[in-house]
Amino acid sequence: MPISDRLLLGPGPSNPYPEAVAALARPMLGHMDPEFIAIMDETMARLRTVFRTDNALTFPVSGTGSAGMEACFVNLVQAGDTVIVGVNGVFGERMCEVARRCGADVVRVDEEWGLPLDPQRLLDAQREHPEARLVAVVHAETSTGVENDVAPLAALRDTDTLLLVDTVTSLGGIPVEIDGWNVDAAYSGTQKCLGVPPGLSPVTFSPRAVERIQTRALPPQSWYLDVSLIANYVDGDSRVYHHTAPVSMVMSLHAALGALLDEGLEAAWARHRSVGTRLQASLPDLGFRLVVPDGHRLPELTTAWLPDDADDAALRTALLTTYGIEVGGGLGKFAGKAWRIGLMGHSARDRSVTTLLGALRELLG
Repeated sequence: MPISDRLLLGPGPSNPYPEAVAALARPMLGHMDPEFIAIMDETMARLRTVFRTDNALTFPVSGTGSAGMEACFVNLVQAGDTVIVGVNGVFGERMCEVARRCGADVVRVDEEWGLPLDPQRLLDAQREHPEARLVAVVHAETSTGVENDVAPLAALRDTDTLLLVDTVTSLGGIPVEIDGWNVDAAYSGTQKCLGVPPGLSPVTFSPRAVERIQTRALPPQSWYLDVSLIANYVDGDSRVYHHTAPVSMVMSLHAALGALLDEGLEAAWARHRSVGTRLQASLPDLGFRLVVPDGHRLPELTTAWLPDDADDAALRTALLTTYGIEVGGGLGKFAGKAWRIGLMGHSARDRSVTTLLGALRELLG
């Protein structure tokens, strides 16, 4: 079956780095092979650099970003715990649902879609609920294109409440400072700014989070995502088999992280910022209206209201079939009204912006 070559400018997956694609064709190794263990170790070291952390327990979960989310919640939350969640989009809502399924008492801090969360409201909620196990927040809300300010939440380090952050759409695209922000646990996804095919979810746990996991009254309800068991495979002098690691995907992540670090994190952040700003400055000339106020927009994921009289499905279909360009439709209350345009990883190039804008001018003209 022939497969079309697309320019992927939606909310993910993005076009992977060439190095990540080439790594998928490397010879297969067993997941206990010393050569693969060396690749895994170097992959984890590179993830620490990209997460900006010294956390020993930093590794790729076998599964997409949602698996990383589940891994964090099921290991850190027990039935009856209080969990505070910032909600200003679909993925904040998803955090609430995962916490609820863990048996948590969820305290929501809501904000209108398209607007950033006020970190002080999250800190105030923790003061009202000092027993809270977690404060959880999405750094880059993929459904709305909003960047939530995480840095002020570092104050939670002076409490018994852990800070959990979703970095699925931010890691590799904008600054993520796990240690600088006192983040206790975070998860991401490979298919966005890291420029790898979907299939892995990098996670990191602080020593404080690891202690919480080790002192649980009961083991997590998920055996597959039990971090205390996985840690015996990804760390230590003797590796204990847990599950078959996705060898080729880890090789792909290893290669992409190498490309990212060769470019330099700051340079990659600047590249994402440059192309995102250019796109956002140009869309209003085509009749689009930006959803997120200036100062809170993600450069790697732009949300824009459609031009008047534009048909969402018809326009996206024409863009895909005529020009081979994929963009994302709106989620939830934005469905049919707004687009989500991603410039992430290898797709975050000026040529992507030029190609998209040229195609839109022809379709809308």
